[in-house]
Amino acid sequence: MAFGQQAGPPASRREVQELLTLLQDAGHTDFRDARGPMGFTQRQAAGKFTRDEAAAFIAQLQETESSGEPAAPRPPNPQVSAAEQVLRRMPAEQLAAELQRRGWVVVQP
Repeated sequence: MAFGQQAGPPASRREVQELLTLLQDAGHTDFRDARGPMGFTQRQAAGKFTRDEAAAFIAQLQETESSGEPAAPRPPNPQVSAAEQVLRRMPAEQLAAELQRRGWVVVQP
């Protein structure tokens, strides 16, 4: 497979539109806006998905929607550093343990 090519048949227009609608319901404006939070590749951020990729992302978004979990809060500044993105995804227990290891006192809210 050549660099940047899809590993399977492309998603239908309907699947891509359904994915975009679910992303917009989750608070994103488009595929590029959702690239970091959803973990899209550059190709996917351009709206190009295989059938399997689209189905997996659609299932993921529908599961989050049906579980009643609130959508992740949008950062006020869209320019978030890579280190800050990693910290935001880190489990609270792991982050607290690392802070304690560095000598900080950590109290649960």
